[in-house]
Amino acid sequence: MKRPSLKKLSVIIGKRQIMLAGMTLVLGTAVYVNYAMSASGGIKATDKVESKSVHFGEAQLVSADEENGSSDDYFAQARLERTASRDKAAQTLQTIIGGGDSTPEEQQAASEEAAAMTGLIEKESKVENLIKAAGFSDCVVYLDGENANIVVKTEEGLIETEAAQIKDILLSEVSVAAENIRIFDVE
Repeated sequence: MKRPSLKKLSVIIGKRQIMLAGMTLVLGTAVYVNYAMSASGGIKATDKVESKSVHFGEAQLVSADEENGSSDDYFAQARLERTASRDKAAQTLQTIIGGGDSTPEEQQAASEEAAAMTGLIEKESKVENLIKAAGFSDCVVYLDGENANIVVKTEEGLIETEAAQIKDILLSEVSVAAENIRIFDVE
């Protein structure tokens, strides 16, 4: 049996595929960093993390200490970090779409991913507005298609009915498995 030559192998794996794989890796890293930041509460949380038993997703208390600033600063910083992460991902997708050496299939895949990201951004904004309309003073929502992380500003911590209300708002807009919903409260 004849082995494929290195020249034939380089034709099979061309510059376009290597560039697409690299861009996909960068995009995946940006999405993972965004998820990791949202799962850890974004800004450094104090050691005062207490688990609360809530049936609809996980609710945890995340407190901002004095040197990190107020919880208002937390929400502003979280939104800035989320926006920066999404901007990097969008720039990567735009590079793939506008790249002269990418195939039509690669451009189509990048266009679909950009549309999905735009849809997630719109859903995050809508869920945030609905949660605020429900009486919560501030919140930040992170969606990645399979998981939902919600950080809500509260005066005295979340109770089960409030967590259930937030979950209902979320599920009215997106389809996420209950075990993939995490709700945090910041006092």
